[in-house]
Amino acid sequence: MIDKIREVELKKQLFSIKQLEQTSLFNVRTLSLSKIIKGMGLGIIAEHKRKSPSKSIINQSLSVDFITQGYQNAGAAGLSVLTDMKYFGGSLEDLHLAKSATTIPLLRKEFIISEYQIIEAKAHGADAVLLIAAILTREEIKQFSELAHSLGLEVLLEVHSREELEKSIMPSLDLIGVNNRNLKTFEVSLDTSRSLSSLIPDDFVKVSESGINEAEAVVQLMQYGFEGFLIGENFMKTDDPGASLYEFMKEIKTMVSNED
Repeated sequence: MIDKIREVELKKQLFSIKQLEQTSLFNVRTLSLSKIIKGMGLGIIAEHKRKSPSKSIINQSLSVDFITQGYQNAGAAGLSVLTDMKYFGGSLEDLHLAKSATTIPLLRKEFIISEYQIIEAKAHGADAVLLIAAILTREEIKQFSELAHSLGLEVLLEVHSREELEKSIMPSLDLIGVNNRNLKTFEVSLDTSRSLSSLIPDDFVKVSESGINEAEAVVQLMQYGFEGFLIGENFMKTDDPGASLYEFMKEIKTMVSNED
């Protein structure tokens, strides 16, 4: 996190909080990702993701507007936009471009370690921010989530374990995401979502993240109370992520209707 701390300090020198608060997007009314997912019953948060630490380059050839518009047209509940450059090849410009190209909620996915980044997210068009329990204290989660709410932003808290979940539960969260990827080994297991599902209070929208490659996995996780599914790599590795999402959702709906 040392690099991220340095990055944030440099940005503070370039753009003051006052300057961020004066941007055209700062006072734009935000959209509720949690309400949209609840209304849909099945909400895919489709991710714009060029690369990752575990897979290196995923897709660098497609434009942000092509990908995000495709996701929206396919029926995504919301969009996750990576803004970390070092590990994911993202930027705040990607968030800004996605805002210009779409009309559904945008989640800024980033290693948030400072209040400044939350204000920055609002200034670039985000409707929600990701907080990662593994890198934050309980007090930081409280501080950051309450600031986000004061700006009209929703909060998706990401956890990897029971310990992270138990230290983090508080009223100022909207969605709780279970990351199925072990950040140390990069191994993925949907058992992480299954084991933590009953520990997440029903006050929060349950979101399963990472390693969801098949429609069957979504259908199974829905039985554990998950309504949201954050999926990026599965779509981004194709030539048309939006079309891939459309086919994925069609397959899920077919499986669900067959069960009925």
